[in-house]
Amino acid sequence: MEYYSIGELCSITKGSTGIMKAVPGQYPLVTTGPERKSSSEYEFDDEAVCIPLVSSTGHGHKSLNYIHYQSGKFALGTILAAVIPKDKSVLSAEYLQRYLFFFKDQLVVSLMKGAANVSLAVRDIAKIQVPVPPINKQKEFIKLFNKAEEGKLSLLHENQNQSSCLTKLRQAILQEAIEGKLTADWRKENPVRKGDPDFDAEALLEKIQAEKEKLIKKGKIKKQKPLAPIKAEEVPFELPEGWVWCRLPQILDNGDSLRRGPFGSSITKSMFIKKSNNATKVYEQKNAIYKNYELGDYYINLSEHENLKSFLTMPGDIIISCAGTIGETYLLPEDAHQGVINQALLKIRLHQYFMNSLFFMIVFKAKTKTQINDDAKGTAMKNISSVEYLKNELCFPLPPLAEQQAIVDRVEKLLSMVDELEKQVSERKEQSEQLMQAVLREAFEGKPTISDNKTLEVNNA
Repeated sequence: MEYYSIGELCSITKGSTGIMKAVPGQYPLVTTGPERKSSSEYEFDDEAVCIPLVSSTGHGHKSLNYIHYQSGKFALGTILAAVIPKDKSVLSAEYLQRYLFFFKDQLVVSLMKGAANVSLAVRDIAKIQVPVPPINKQKEFIKLFNKAEEGKLSLLHENQNQSSCLTKLRQAILQEAIEGKLTADWRKENPVRKGDPDFDAEALLEKIQAEKEKLIKKGKIKKQKPLAPIKAEEVPFELPEGWVWCRLPQILDNGDSLRRGPFGSSITKSMFIKKSNNATKVYEQKNAIYKNYELGDYYINLSEHENLKSFLTMPGDIIISCAGTIGETYLLPEDAHQGVINQALLKIRLHQYFMNSLFFMIVFKAKTKTQINDDAKGTAMKNISSVEYLKNELCFPLPPLAEQQAIVDRVEKLLSMVDELEKQVSERKEQSEQLMQAVLREAFEGKPTISDNKTLEVNNA
C-alpha cells in the first residue's frame, strides 16, 4: 500500500466561525467537542475531516479527543482545520477521518507543540503520511467499519442495560435483606424464642439497654436524652415476627460512637507530621470509598490536639463517606491503624456484643440509596451533615442476633454472584473494543513505502 502526505492530496483550511459568537441557524457548526452546534451561515459545502488545532486538555498536555467527519454545508470553529480531499476518486474524506482518528496519538497528537497552550500547526498536518488504497477498497473499508461500529454500539447498549439491571438487582437484594425476605426459610427452621437475644430482637434490644443502664449507674456514661417514639408513618414496611424497629442510638456502643468529622478548619495542613510511632493517622473519604485503610499520608500528633480525641476511630469502627459520594461504608479491619476522621467522614461504633457490623452496613447501604438520599434532596442532608438526623429521624429494622449473621451470609453469597455477572459484562465490553481495534488494524495493515518521486495525479480543480 502506498503512502502519501495529506498536503499532496488535500486542501487544508482553518475555520473562521467564532464558536461563542455564532448565530444559531440551519447549518451544523463543527467544534472540538462531540456534539455539533449550529450556525446561520456556512463556510464549506463539501466532505471534510475536521481536526482541532488545540489540545483537548490544555495545561501543557498533548491530547485530542475527537477528529470529525462532516459533509454538506457546514461552519467550522476557528480552532479547527478542514482537510478536504482534492480528488474524491483518489481519497475519501470518510476513510481519511477513520484512519487519522484511529492513529491520532501517533500521527496527530505527536505533532502538537507548546508549553502552556499546546497547539497543532496546519503545515504539520500537511506532512502527515497516510496509506491510500484504491478508492473501491476505501469504500469497502468504510462499509466494514460502519458495520463493526453498529455492532459495537449495539453491544455497548446491551451491556449498559445489563449493568443497569445488575445495579437494580444489587439494590433489590439489599432491600429484601432488610425486610427479612431472604431469610424466610431460616426463620421456619429457627422460630422466635422469647427472651433469647439470638432469636428475639425485642430481647436483644432490652439486653443492650440493660447494659447501658448499668454503666449509667456506675457513672461511666451519661444518660441519653429520650428518643422520639417511632410513629406508624415512619415505618416503610412490615417486619417479620421476632424483629423490631429501633433508632440508631439504641444499637450504638457507649461514648463517642456516632461522630461526624470535625469542621475543615479543625484539621489544617500545618498540623500534619511525618509518619512515626507517635503519629496518628487522619482517615479520609477515599479510605471509605476504596475500602483501604492504608491510603493517605496525613498524620497528626494527637497529644498536641486534645480537641480531636472525640473523633478517634479504631479497628471495628465503621467509617462512612458523607460528601459527594454518599454512603460508602467501610469496616476498619483488625489490623487497621488507630486514627481520627476528617470532615468528610462519619464514624459509627456499634455495640460490639449485640450488633453485627456487616448486617448494619447492609441496612445502611439499602437506606442510603432510598430514605437518606431522598431526605437529602434540597436540604442540608445532601452531605449527611446532620448527626441529629441520623439519631432522631432514621429508624432501623433489627432482627435477632443469629438472624443478622444468616442475612450477612445470604447477602454475601448473592452479591458475589452479581459481582461475577458484572465482571462478565465488563469483559464483554472490553472484548467489543478489542474487536473494533482488530478490524481497524487489519484494514490499515501495511508499512509505508514512500518514495520521494512518487506522486498521485490529483485533480486540483
